[in-house]
Amino acid sequence: MLNWLILAAAIVAEVIGTTCLKMSGGLSRFWPVTGMIVFYGASFVGLALALRSIDMSVAYAIWSGLGVALITVVGVFGFGEAFTIARAVCIVLILLGVIGLNLAQS
Repeated sequence: MLNWLILAAAIVAEVIGTTCLKMSGGLSRFWPVTGMIVFYGASFVGLALALRSIDMSVAYAIWSGLGVALITVVGVFGFGEAFTIARAVCIVLILLGVIGLNLAQS
């Protein structure tokens, strides 16, 4: 159970790191770049720790899939990016794939 919480924290750290990357202005702003490095580092450490007991395919699918879904929400609400039906369908497909891989693990 702890490794699932670590994976969840790694996903949140990845989303924060990606948000910092967006805010960095092409890596030209010190604090967002610093945040990006710290949070991406924390994300990879968390993913590595979660891989101790979660299958690699499942952990990576969850980490990347939920990261994409969450960063889409951040982009839409935080940066005014468009949210189209096509994007919504693709996010649902990603989430279905993550669920499918998780169910196939059993």
